[in-house]
Amino acid sequence: MSQMPQQAALSHCPSCAEPLLTGDRFCEKCGYDLSATAAPQAPAAPAPAPAPAPAPAPVNGAAPVAWPHASEPTGTDTPPAVHVPAELKGTGSDGSAPGGVRFDRAPEPDEYPLQAPDPRVAAEQPAPAKVCVACRAGRVDQDGYCENCGHAQPRERDHMEQECGPVAAVSDRGLRHHRNEDAFAVGCTALADGSPATLAIVCDGVSSATRPDDASLAASRAASDALLAALPQGTHPQQAMHEAIVAASRAVNALAGEPATALEQAPHQNAPACTIVGAIVTAGLLVVGWVGDSRVYWVPVDRSAPPARLTEDDSWAAQMVAAGLMNEAEAYADERAHAITGWLGADAYELEPHTASFKPDRPGVVVVCTDGLWNYAEAAEEMADVVPLDAAVRPLHSAQVLVGHALDGGGHDNVTVAVLPFPAPPMGAGSA
Repeated sequence: MSQMPQQAALSHCPSCAEPLLTGDRFCEKCGYDLSATAAPQAPAAPAPAPAPAPAPAPVNGAAPVAWPHASEPTGTDTPPAVHVPAELKGTGSDGSAPGGVRFDRAPEPDEYPLQAPDPRVAAEQPAPAKVCVACRAGRVDQDGYCENCGHAQPRERDHMEQECGPVAAVSDRGLRHHRNEDAFAVGCTALADGSPATLAIVCDGVSSATRPDDASLAASRAASDALLAALPQGTHPQQAMHEAIVAASRAVNALAGEPATALEQAPHQNAPACTIVGAIVTAGLLVVGWVGDSRVYWVPVDRSAPPARLTEDDSWAAQMVAAGLMNEAEAYADERAHAITGWLGADAYELEPHTASFKPDRPGVVVVCTDGLWNYAEAAEEMADVVPLDAAVRPLHSAQVLVGHALDGGGHDNVTVAVLPFPAPPMGAGSA
C-alpha cells in the first residue's frame, strides 16, 4: 500500500487553528485534510510528486473529505490541493460517487430561520374535517351529523351570549330540544335629547310551525333594527315598540313565501311563526311590548319592595283566568295552558301588539325571558328570588345564573333571558 511522504509536523490546523497532535492526518475539530498542506520548508531540490494518501478510517461507513473555502488560510500563496482517495472516486463514466458514500461538509447551524408561509398556499389547503364531539372518531357531514354514530353536533345557536353596554342576554338550547328555536337582540342608543336608552328583544319560535328558528331570528333582528332607527329620531319609546313589533311581524310573514319546489317536497308544512317580547329602558321610563307568552319581570334592587310581572300572556291559561273560569293555579296545571292565542306569522290572527309604559320610582332590573325560564320561576316573587342581588351591575352574569336555574330545573325547553338595569346608565357605562 502506498504511503504519504513524511512532512514536517503542523502545530495548528490551517483551517480552524485547532491545536494538533503529532501524527494527526485530519483535524479532529473540522476534519481538515492535514496531508494536503505542507509545512514551510527551506529551499531544496524538487521532491517527487506525493503518492495518493491512504483512505482515512471510515466514519459510519464513509470517509470524510474536507473541502476548503476560498477564504480559509492555507499558509501558502497558492490554494492547497485537495486529495480525494481512490476509494471515494466515482466508478461511473460521469465520476459520480457510488451508493452509500457521504461527503462531509462544514458544520451546519443548530437552527435555521423559518420562512414565512405563503398565504396563497395556505388559502388553497382545505379546512380540517370536524370530528364528532360524541364518539371523537366520526367525521361530521354538511348537515351537522356524525357519519359514524349519527350524533347531532352542537350548532352555533345552541348557546349564545351577548353583552352590549349595560344590557346582556343569554340563550341556550336546553336539555331536551334538538335545536335552539329562540333568538334575541340587545342594543344601546341615545334618544333625540341625547339621553341613554337600552333595549332587548326576545323571540321564541313556535315548535309546531315550520322553520321556527328562522322566524325567531328574523323577528328579533327586524324589531331591534326598527328600534335603533326610530328612537334617535325622537319617536316616543312606546310608539317605537309598537312599530318594531309590526316590523317583526312583516319579517316573519316574508318567510312564508316558499319556492314552488320546496312546497312540492314538503306540501304539509305551515308558515313559520314565533312570539316576541321586548323592553326599552331610558333614564326615567320603562316600556314593554309583546305578542305571545314570553314575559317581562320587574325586580327592584331593594328586595324589600315587591317585584311585578309586566306582561299578560296570549295563552289559553291566561284567557281562562281572565274569564273567571279557572284560578291561575288550575289554569297553568292544565295541559292546554301553554297553547298560545297570539303569535307572529302569516297564519296568525289579526296582529294585536301589546305595549305598556311604566315609571318605576326606584332602581331595579328588567328581566325579559321566554317560558323556558319562567316555567321554573313563574310568580314574580319566585323570579326575584333567583335574580342575583348584583344584577344591576352584573347583567351578563345574572343572565347566566338565570339560564343555569332553568337547566338545573330540567331544561325542558329552550331558555333565553335578557337583563336590563333601570334606570339606563349614562352612555359608555357597562357592567362591572
